[in-house]
Parts: sequence; C-alpha cells; structure tokens
Amino acid sequence: MKRKNLYTYPAIFTFEDSQYWVEFIDLEGCFSDGVTLSDAMENAKEAMGLYLEDLEIFPEPTIDIKNVKLNDNQVISFVTVNLDEHRKKYETRSVKKTLSIPAWLNTEAEKANVNFSQLLQKALIESLKIDVSNKK
Repeated sequence: MKRKNLYTYPAIFTFEDSQYWVEFIDLEGCFSDGVTLSDAMENAKEAMGLYLEDLEIFPEPTIDIKNVKLNDNQVISFVTVNLDEHRKKYETRSVKKTLSIPAWLNTEAEKANVNFSQLLQKALIESLKIDVSNKK
C-alpha cells in the first residue's frame, strides 16, 4: 500500500537460534535479521528500502494475511518504509570501486601520502562539473 512515498509490506518474523529472521511475503529475495525483535524490525525496514529503491513497478502487498501459514515460532508484522527518507539516508553512503593504475604511479602516490578516495572524488566532481554545494 502506498501513500506519500510510504510503502508497507507484510513480513514473517521467525525466532530461531536466538535471533529473528525476516522474510517478506511479496518481495522475493528480500531478507533480514536481528538479535532482538526491535533490531529485526529496523533491519527489515532498511532491507525493504534497499530492495524497493530501484524498482519502477512495485509488487502489490498481501493485505489479507489470515491465510498465511505460520509455524509456532513465527509472527507476521507489517513493515513500512518512507522511500524519500530512505534515499536521503543512503544517498551519501560510500561505495567501493576497484580500479587499476600503473605500479610506478601507485608507488609515487603512496610516497606523497595521497588520499586516493579523496582525489578520485575531487577529480570526478570536477570532470562531471557537479555542484556539490547542495549535496551536503
């Protein structure tokens, strides 16, 4: 169900091996976990946000959950994520990139204590002519 970029989907919370495992009924391959139920719920929101953020078409959520078969160690809870807030939280996260440079250049840069990540970010911003004043 969607309202103002809020998405709600049911998830099965399974208590097993002293922790909770979370599986979304309508989001195939979207899983999470947590040591406590509270941790599992927070982690489920994050997992659901990551799953949904790149979708163009969202699956219909199962609303009528009374026919979902559960084991004794399972409960269903609805998990809601605000995709606008989720994107704001994660848009500044760093991503690891693997690249190659000549060994001699690496040696010289390390001798000069070059911060590779910082230098690459600066070069990309300049090359792409990105205004970072509104990104912070």
